[in-house]
Amino acid sequence: MVKYMASKVSSQMYNAINLLLSEKRTSLAVLRTAIAVFTLPISVFTVLIATSRYYDVSTSLYFIIPLLCLCFSLVILGVYLIVRSFKRIKDIDHKIQEIKNNEECYV
Repeated sequence: MVKYMASKVSSQMYNAINLLLSEKRTSLAVLRTAIAVFTLPISVFTVLIATSRYYDVSTSLYFIIPLLCLCFSLVILGVYLIVRSFKRIKDIDHKIQEIKNNEECYV
């Protein structure tokens, strides 16, 4: 009977850890997307700087200001998603460690 209870507890802990690892994979996918969102404005700035001798900034200001606002908002979104992903990954790792420590009490 004790062996059955230990295997049941172990199975439940395995399922809980498996669920947490799937959440961690989701957070890593969000992190990958956040890095892509963060690098897009950097690419736009690179193109603007490389082609800056072909246009005058003061005459095309009505194009540049909305573009800079969009790039700034993408940078903010990227940073937010990166920080959020790191926090979630840290929390998930902490929960997994808690489950492992609790399992040692049952074994």
